[in-house]
Amino acid sequence: MKSLKAQKHFLSQSNLQLMELEKASKVSFFEKISSEGCLKITPQSASILQINLGKMCNQVCKHCHVDAGPDRKEIMQKEVMLKCLTVVSKGDFNIVDLTGGAPEMNPNFKWFVEMLSKFKLKIIVRCNLTIILANKKFHYLPAFFKKHKVEIVSSLPHFSANRTNAQRGNNVFEKSIKALKLLNDVGYGKDDEDLVLNLVYNPTGAILPSNQELMQKQYKKELKKRFNIDFNSLFTITNMPISRFLDFLIKMDYLNEYMDRLIDSFNPLSINGLMCKEMVSVSWDGYLYDCDFNQMLDIKIKSDANHINSYTNKKILSREIQMANHCFGCTSGNGSSCGGETL
Repeated sequence: MKSLKAQKHFLSQSNLQLMELEKASKVSFFEKISSEGCLKITPQSASILQINLGKMCNQVCKHCHVDAGPDRKEIMQKEVMLKCLTVVSKGDFNIVDLTGGAPEMNPNFKWFVEMLSKFKLKIIVRCNLTIILANKKFHYLPAFFKKHKVEIVSSLPHFSANRTNAQRGNNVFEKSIKALKLLNDVGYGKDDEDLVLNLVYNPTGAILPSNQELMQKQYKKELKKRFNIDFNSLFTITNMPISRFLDFLIKMDYLNEYMDRLIDSFNPLSINGLMCKEMVSVSWDGYLYDCDFNQMLDIKIKSDANHINSYTNKKILSREIQMANHCFGCTSGNGSSCGGETL
């Protein structure tokens, strides 16, 4: 668990972020959905368990809502992983989505995936690609992912080096291309339906993502032509105005403009496809959240069963989903989720 001092710092940072979003928004998210006749948002299912294995990462990306990096020490302990396995064993979930930081940097990552693979469910790993090349101890990952039929989701902000490196760090693009080739070499992104490789596009500035279908076609064409790389799908995800991206917006004096853009692009049809309606997010210390973004703002689920130790499917499905103004990020345009557009 966090120390008391660390808890207070995290809470104060979370509260400050929520206050900044409140000040920058011309209308609240609750007011917006209320005007559409939606007074609350409730779960449809509990089919996806997204687990944050820790905030440690080998990269420091400018848009990262987790504020992850090499200096972060928060790592999920094995006892929390065991509780997650107990919950999964009850059969409530059909997808387990592993994220971080770089989830592979958790010392129990390999064991955890092996244990999860014993269940009949899809395992997703949000791999930043460069971790495969970061150290010899991670070179096993492509073959390991293939063995356990792990679905890989990886960020690649653009098919050009300049735009990718500007967001994710020097030489990240070049290393990502090498990692993608290694994944292609073991069969990912090809014709094997068990070896799925999906890429993620996040805009590099204070703009909304372009049409997902059109961007996917462009990515497939350019990556094939330039590097002979194949992948399955491209997910376009709206940058959430929290953590490092919020800091960027404030520093550049873009926050009000960005929030106006999100609010003006609000699409009421996206409410039904919100990922929080079918997901439960588990933090590195075992607390439960409606989504990964709420987790980073420490907005725990509205239930007395708000920790993996007290998880019950009945209580999770009867909860009311917690909302704040960052939720405009998931309801703009064609909707946004960890799986891309929702419409």
